[in-house]
Amino acid sequence: MSGAVEPEALVVTHWFDSGEEGEPYSATVRLTGRRVGIRGLPRAEDTFVREEKIEGIVPGSGPVSITTWVYGLQPGEWNVTAELIGRPDQVRGDRPAEPWKRSRPEPIQPAAWSWRRWGLSAGSATRAKTRWAPLAPLARIPAVLPGSFTILAVLGIVVGLIVQAVLAGRANIPVDGSLAASLLAFGLGLVGAKLWHAYLHPGPWRQALLSGWSVDGFLVVAPVVAVGALVAFNVPIAPYLDAVTPGVFFAVAIGRVGCFFTGCCAGRCTRSRWGLWSSDRRVGARRIPTQLLESATGLVLGVVTTLLVLADVPSVDGLVFVVAFGVYVLIRQLLLRLRADRREFSWRRSASISAERT
Repeated sequence: MSGAVEPEALVVTHWFDSGEEGEPYSATVRLTGRRVGIRGLPRAEDTFVREEKIEGIVPGSGPVSITTWVYGLQPGEWNVTAELIGRPDQVRGDRPAEPWKRSRPEPIQPAAWSWRRWGLSAGSATRAKTRWAPLAPLARIPAVLPGSFTILAVLGIVVGLIVQAVLAGRANIPVDGSLAASLLAFGLGLVGAKLWHAYLHPGPWRQALLSGWSVDGFLVVAPVVAVGALVAFNVPIAPYLDAVTPGVFFAVAIGRVGCFFTGCCAGRCTRSRWGLWSSDRRVGARRIPTQLLESATGLVLGVVTTLLVLADVPSVDGLVFVVAFGVYVLIRQLLLRLRADRREFSWRRSASISAERT
């Protein structure tokens, strides 16, 4: 059909209060949409009903948002309503005689986000507009800044290379060779990070290429490539490793802030006062700020290792690298247990994936 219109996507965010007290629970948000201005009988692209299940909602953690992407719709304005179903009455403070009893579906409102107040509030009940489907991932989501990871990751790499060049020059290490080895290790390390992420999250190859990275894959590949490049460029290995260590952790400190604002590697929901409201790019809630904790770890290790390298302590070349990365790997494994995906150990696939294969 020459006059056919290419389907577009709709991105909407709604919110509800997590409740007053009770155990963590699961609930479902049911969204119903209908395109404005339909003439005659509606087609499949003119209406939709979508259900979004949310796991691990923690009562007392405050507002929770859910962002939904609906593809394959006719372009235009849409009336979208949402209701929360399956939430226990108990979390609302009613204390019913039957704790298993579920409340009736309750309407929930569109969500609005304020960067200045860093908070969620009820948005206006205006009609939602579709957008070109490839741009749907860039839609405004509470607490998420699209592209922030890329910007901060590049900044972290630049800072890390500058620190490395300064420390390498001070230690009389060939700066050109050391930087070339680092760039080569970084490039192939990214390939390892992408492949390891694809292994941990099997699925369509295009989705695996776009969905994320795994730091562990980078940490395995990059050092091996760096050692091979150092041998080829005739750069002393142990002094180089010490000189490069502070820059790596400064890059981690900056890059993990980008993870926080992008919504990747999110922590579990919590009612603790130490939690921060953030998003995993789908569900926004008060969470354990695992990205910022890892960023703080990188900053501390970067400062400490810089002071040790400048003071030539210890006198054994390469020891700063070994100890610092050992500490980082240990802390990282602890932080992985606080993430929403609950990976017990980062070198293994999740239990659900393993179960699917047996």
